[in-house]
Amino acid sequence: MSFVNYFVSLPVEIKNQESMSKHKSGKRLTKQRLVEMLQTLFQQNPNETFSLKQIFRELKLSTHPAKMLAVDVMDEMAWDDFLTKASDNSYRLNLKTQVQEGTFIRKANGKNSFQPDDGSKNIFVSERNSLFAMNGDRVRVAMMARREKHMKEAMVVEILSHKRDQAVGKLKVEKDYAFLVTEGNIFVHDILIPKKKLKGGKTGDKAVVKITQWPSKDSKNIVGEVIDVLGKEGDNNVEMHAILAQYGLPYSYPKHVEEAAEKIDPGITEQEIKRREDFRDVWTCTIDPKDAKDFDDALSIRQIVNRKSSNSKLYEVGVHIADVSHYVKEGSIIDKEATKRATSVYLVDRTIPMLPERLCNFICSLRPDEEKLCYSVIFTLDEEANVKDFHIAHTVIKSNRRYAYEEVQEVLEASYSSKTSSTRKASDTSSEVENLCTLDKLAKKLRERRFKGGAVKFDREELHFDIDEKGKPTRAYFKKSNDATQLIEEFMLLANKYVAESIGTPTKPPRGKASSPSGDKRGVKAKKTFVYRIHDQPDPTKLETLREFVVKFGYKMKTSGTKGAISRSLNALMDGCQGKKEQKLIETVALRAMMKAKYSTHNIGHYGLAFEYYTHFTSPIRRYPDTMVHRLLTKYQDGGRSANQEKYEELCEHCSDMEQTAQQAERDSIKYKMVEFMEDKIGNEYDAHISGIQSYGIYCEIDENHCEGMVPMHELDDDYYDFDERNYCLVGRRHRNKYQLGDPIRIKVARANLEKRQLDFALAEEAPKKKKK
Repeated sequence: MSFVNYFVSLPVEIKNQESMSKHKSGKRLTKQRLVEMLQTLFQQNPNETFSLKQIFRELKLSTHPAKMLAVDVMDEMAWDDFLTKASDNSYRLNLKTQVQEGTFIRKANGKNSFQPDDGSKNIFVSERNSLFAMNGDRVRVAMMARREKHMKEAMVVEILSHKRDQAVGKLKVEKDYAFLVTEGNIFVHDILIPKKKLKGGKTGDKAVVKITQWPSKDSKNIVGEVIDVLGKEGDNNVEMHAILAQYGLPYSYPKHVEEAAEKIDPGITEQEIKRREDFRDVWTCTIDPKDAKDFDDALSIRQIVNRKSSNSKLYEVGVHIADVSHYVKEGSIIDKEATKRATSVYLVDRTIPMLPERLCNFICSLRPDEEKLCYSVIFTLDEEANVKDFHIAHTVIKSNRRYAYEEVQEVLEASYSSKTSSTRKASDTSSEVENLCTLDKLAKKLRERRFKGGAVKFDREELHFDIDEKGKPTRAYFKKSNDATQLIEEFMLLANKYVAESIGTPTKPPRGKASSPSGDKRGVKAKKTFVYRIHDQPDPTKLETLREFVVKFGYKMKTSGTKGAISRSLNALMDGCQGKKEQKLIETVALRAMMKAKYSTHNIGHYGLAFEYYTHFTSPIRRYPDTMVHRLLTKYQDGGRSANQEKYEELCEHCSDMEQTAQQAERDSIKYKMVEFMEDKIGNEYDAHISGIQSYGIYCEIDENHCEGMVPMHELDDDYYDFDERNYCLVGRRHRNKYQLGDPIRIKVARANLEKRQLDFALAEEAPKKKKK
């Protein structure tokens, strides 16, 4: 049906709206005219998403009937696929074809869906049209003809690639056959395993299985073979290895890679030292978590002569980073394994390193009183932390002291509260304390200036556990950012920013001591391929939703204007809600509006930090992109040509994907330890607050220990509750009781299912009275 003929089948109430609708010019606005205006608006702006407010403004629709008629027309246009409904209150032109590519999402309840590559809304795929696709598979689909009053459907026409060819689960061995019962909704059926392919596994063992036969029209069975028996369910090592294997992450290091690491000579020759700037006599320290072993960054500081003014101090601050690329050569056995891993993975009780232990904890680690090779950014700063000069150089250092964050925090607090020196450790000399305090003062000025420049304030707390020797969690607590962590953070941010600018800005060639023996210091005259850490602007629709939401609490917020104006408005909101009951609620909703940071050779800046250029240079022991950055810098300082952009963009995408996968595994390990921590507390009651709202229940976080569980919908049996997604609440139909994100609530621990990593709560009898809407 053409849009100009909509009026023929228009319901009576919409015709009545039209009869009252007038354009701002005063002329009567017909539906046919409105359709033409909307077609013109969207066709002239094919790549734009318009909110309702923008559409009303563009079309000069000022009366309520005219606006309502426009909404009805756009809903019909979306139903007929001329427009795409980007959100509840925004639309864009539909540029898709009948055949699309994307990701298949399998659900245990049969409500499968297709997730298009362009990020638009998921489309339903029935089981009969799934072609037996598995969760996460890359698929090609064809859009099915829309049936009247039915949702849009897609049919899988081709499986382009499988997400995984391995699965983790529990073995069940019968007389004639065996199978693997998998966790979650990864596979539609259990995996059949020939008994001769069990590798010694028995019923109840957790195992990793490689799939050898996928479902087809001839057989719906998935067939596999055991490649590793992890052990008995419930053992801490088995469970942590199962989490890693579930995401395709390694839980052991290949022997041939470790053997290659053993052959690396850790010695530093005099010739190598002559090629580098020597910082061995400059006071240098590392500041890390108390249980860290891989020290990949260090800070040095010394006061230098200010030839322009004797009244103003100047400081030389060195940000020294382990020179991993000196030892790990591109294309080597170690490099290939590091590329594949792309990142270290940090589970609750262990680190799965990107590099072999000999490299990350010994040869490259900037341990105290050992000479180490570094790649450094050397800054000249005045007392206000203004960068007067900087250069990038290969260096050699010798760290004077290894500090834990707690030690530095203690030193800073003691110094600033004018406590006597008796509160310090005997090893903390007055000069060391002075150096730390100077670094802290400079970091505070850098931080203040960064936020004034538009950086977004999101100091999120992180859940941590104290673990006993058997891996059992004994305490759960939040780790908060403090002066010590912020000191390191600010100098790392500064180094990353200036390294990125040195390549990204054509007028700022990377300066410093070249790596080649010839001392070639040729500059870069044009932009070259580089690895950036990018962060896009927030989703405008989600920002508008946030604005509409916080208005209810009496807050104002800008959603239009410059990037700086929006981020400063966001910061004002964060400051305004500090310490108030709605703080966590507003922070949660604001975070949902933010995009995810990722790696790319195409720079768009970093919105969250308000940096035009930003990269990751400071952690090559645990992040592969940092190693790539070191190699590119060295190449360009030696006068090399621009690297292959396509190759590096592919590596960036891989590293971004692996970062997300590692974070998922980390979250799963936290969930497991959370449930394990609470399993002996069944029946206990706690004060909590609502941390999430879904159509199937409410998530609650215990105030005392920060463990999170869910009160299922069937526990809310006093009413029939509707899910108000826009306002993050459940509302009772009869009594109008309301459960709102952020509300206090009293819960009782009902169940702790370690196998599903699931914590279930029930409402305590003396739960606080629910709000009336």
